[in-house]
Amino acid sequence: MVTKSDSVISIFDCKTLTEIRSFDVPNVLAAVISPCGTYLQTFQKCSSPQHKNVVLWKIENGESAYQLFQKNMTKVTWPSVHFSSDETVACRLATNEIQFFDPRDFSKGFVNRLRVPGVAALELSKAPGSYVAAFVPESKGMPASVQIYACGKDLQSQPVARRSFFRCSTVQLSWNSGSTGLLVVVQSDVDKTNQSYYGESKLNYLTTDGAHEGLVPLRKEGPIHDVQWSYSGKEFAVVYGFMPAMATVFDKKCNPLLELGTGPYNTIRWNPLGNFICLAGFGNLPGDMAFWDYREKKQLGTTRAELSVTSEWSPDGRYFMTATTAPRLQVDNGVKVFHHNGSLYFKKMFDRLYQVDWKPESVEKFGDIEDLVKAVGSVKIDEAKVPGKGSKATQAVPKPTQAVSKAAQAVPKATPANPPAVKPAAYRPPHAKAAAVVQAELFGGSPSGELSKNALKNKKKREKKKQAEAASAAGGS
Repeated sequence: MVTKSDSVISIFDCKTLTEIRSFDVPNVLAAVISPCGTYLQTFQKCSSPQHKNVVLWKIENGESAYQLFQKNMTKVTWPSVHFSSDETVACRLATNEIQFFDPRDFSKGFVNRLRVPGVAALELSKAPGSYVAAFVPESKGMPASVQIYACGKDLQSQPVARRSFFRCSTVQLSWNSGSTGLLVVVQSDVDKTNQSYYGESKLNYLTTDGAHEGLVPLRKEGPIHDVQWSYSGKEFAVVYGFMPAMATVFDKKCNPLLELGTGPYNTIRWNPLGNFICLAGFGNLPGDMAFWDYREKKQLGTTRAELSVTSEWSPDGRYFMTATTAPRLQVDNGVKVFHHNGSLYFKKMFDRLYQVDWKPESVEKFGDIEDLVKAVGSVKIDEAKVPGKGSKATQAVPKPTQAVSKAAQAVPKATPANPPAVKPAAYRPPHAKAAAVVQAELFGGSPSGELSKNALKNKKKREKKKQAEAASAAGGS
């Protein structure tokens, strides 16, 4: 985890919550850690072209591994050095080319280059980092294009896939896990059909084997609000169309698998296990959320989280977090955590909240909810025989089977979120609350059918008094 305080950047170990190393970087504007935590990349406010304002720091020893000059920082150009998720490939965007480095030794400089005239943006595939997608905008009447190149040891000058399109201002590139497919959201600033003030957008799909290069068939006209791959890389979900928007899940061949319905939605989030989907409407929408079980193809529940700025599933895929943060919103800052079915689990408000993130964890560390349900459903209890009257045998305790014992060891005990309500006690008048019988029932004293010694003594006194009064009354008559 990286934090910034004035000109000091600190690196913390999230497991031990201890500081690993700190860097004194004046005028720093941005900082990011490489996927495996090997390097820290910083961007400083530049003063002159001679000032190398982008620095790659080796976290292990705190030394500078590579430096370069970058005039401006935008969402497209940051980070300057891109890593694959396993850090086997590293590259950066340069004028008319993409430069590749040896991630183990940046002192060599760039070890290879890929010539792509006019390239304006790139996206390196995740793991394995064997492909790079390059975006070339429109120029001199030529259409814009997205090209996929093999990189690493198999670097080639000819693209393995290519898609061209007119009316393109910007693109959003999204690789799947496995580096076999690329989703391209093409955005134009002007909508020539005059249906939207915000331009138009199209969703394209390219595969590295060249089997598919074209548009994703959508059932409704309108903008592409959001698109996300499942963590397996075998399916992707899209929210699209004029409001109320539609949401559909497709396979890798662009065949529709599941329709998630329509509504005021512009955001979709797939949990790390790939079994739950949250469909939401944030930003200028009211914050409606619908939770889906993708494997069972059914909706689990709906709720609302107004004014949400950020949202994300927990690493174990069981909880969904939304947050209202500054400076986007200066009021009602806070964080909410929901169960996978939409019920509220946790809520906390802050005067100012700037950022909220889950602590990164490997998906393999957590078990699957469905596996837990199946384990509980397969529990078999050996029913004990009820001993007959007069038998000296004690009643046997039911024993779980071996499968249940293993499941119990693997699954930690959890406290139910909504415990059953306690049945209210019967009403008793104030003067009767201190009665001996009531005290016995409440605090485990003598059973209600028996009297305590003091109560028995008082009873005898009352009886003697009654007898004496009766005798005196009889004598007087």
